[in-house]
Amino acid sequence: MKTICLYFEIHQIVHLRRYRFFDIGTDHYYYDDYENERTISDIAQRSYMPALETLLQMIRDNGKFFKVTFSLSGVGIESLEQYAPEVIEKLQELAETGCVEFLAEPYSHGLSSLGNEEYFKQDVKKQSEKIKEYFGQTPKVLRNSSLIYNDDIGLMAHQMGFKGMLTEGAKHVLGWKSSHYLYHCALAPKLKLLLRDVALSDDISLRFNNSEWNEYPLFADRYMDKIAALPDEEQMIGIFMNLSALGIEQPLSSNILEFFKALPVCAKERGIAFSTPSEVCMKMKSVASLDVPYALSWMDEERDISTWLGNPMQREAFDKLYKVADRVRIANDPRINQDWDYLQASNNFRMMSTKRTNVGLDRGIYASPFDAFTNYMNILGDFINRVNALYPDEIDNEELNGLLTTIRNQGEEIEMKDKEISRLKAKVEKLEKEGDKLRSKSAKTSKTNKTASAKKTSTTKKSTSVASSKKTASKKVE
Repeated sequence: MKTICLYFEIHQIVHLRRYRFFDIGTDHYYYDDYENERTISDIAQRSYMPALETLLQMIRDNGKFFKVTFSLSGVGIESLEQYAPEVIEKLQELAETGCVEFLAEPYSHGLSSLGNEEYFKQDVKKQSEKIKEYFGQTPKVLRNSSLIYNDDIGLMAHQMGFKGMLTEGAKHVLGWKSSHYLYHCALAPKLKLLLRDVALSDDISLRFNNSEWNEYPLFADRYMDKIAALPDEEQMIGIFMNLSALGIEQPLSSNILEFFKALPVCAKERGIAFSTPSEVCMKMKSVASLDVPYALSWMDEERDISTWLGNPMQREAFDKLYKVADRVRIANDPRINQDWDYLQASNNFRMMSTKRTNVGLDRGIYASPFDAFTNYMNILGDFINRVNALYPDEIDNEELNGLLTTIRNQGEEIEMKDKEISRLKAKVEKLEKEGDKLRSKSAKTSKTNKTASAKKTSTTKKSTSVASSKKTASKKVE
């Protein structure tokens, strides 16, 4: 049976304010609070709330048949906490249905997987803990920022304990292969790869409201007919997009939500199911390894990382940022850590892009890529000065490496202790259950013995009474 894996990404850009060279060293606040509040409130009202309410109603109307998946960046969750908490509450309602899975991704929605392995793992762990806190799920499947993936990233995901990972069904990687199969990482065969169907995903997220598109208007029955017509052996169809596609990229006036409401009924009529990524990883077998030596993503025609690291400005900013990554870890200052998360966000690098793209790019306050670069580097300059004030740049590499080794060892020890605590808790719970069973059995045995004793006593008394009566009667006869 064919199954659709429907996934939505939720991330919110944290807008930087205009920060000039003369602000360096005098002002350490980098954000445009007014713009951040305005944009998140707007997207929550026009997209997130109506879209999530529709998805919740689809689950209620279709029972356990309809399933959907989300991932939220940590900085996105922070923005929602501050400006649109109703979105978090609606997602929690969805989580309670049992038909929703939440995935792991980097907390910062940044490029740490390309810059610093230790920070990437820390970034993902931090976001996973946030997902557990809010939605009661420990993510089993990873989704990297913008579906960025290569063999080395897959190996890191496996080492972190993930069962699967989402990425792009890019033509230059697949060649003649189809994105409708389950694959596995070339360096870690146990890590399964779920691929996005580019055409079917973009039909909704990019083309749905385009009146010049040759398939316009797109109806749910015709969309499901395209999926049903795929070869029988092609079982997994990954439909991945940003949640903002429902309401922002495709306005609500386009009837995008009505289209979604009709999907489960049309799918059921054609024998097509819905599954979460974990269910796909559990039920389906990989058909082959997928060799991805160079990083791919879901951005632009090239499906690579040139959107963020395609010109010298972007690479200089990226290198300068991650050059202080280890010092940020050692400093471990709450304010520094928060700024670090926001400065890592991939959109900061995208604003510097000089590429032509089919997807609209709103540069906000920036007049050009160079303007974006200049503003970011001013902020980064101040940030690095603050990091160096906490942990000076003059400290030699040997001492730095020693501290990093200590931190890493402490982290491993804490992880081992956490596992031991979990094991002991499970053992205590097991012993308590066994104790409850023994007490219950003992109580039943005691009750049975008391009943038997009572019956024996009653019988004895009765026998004594009868004997006494006979004796009395015998005396009277005499």
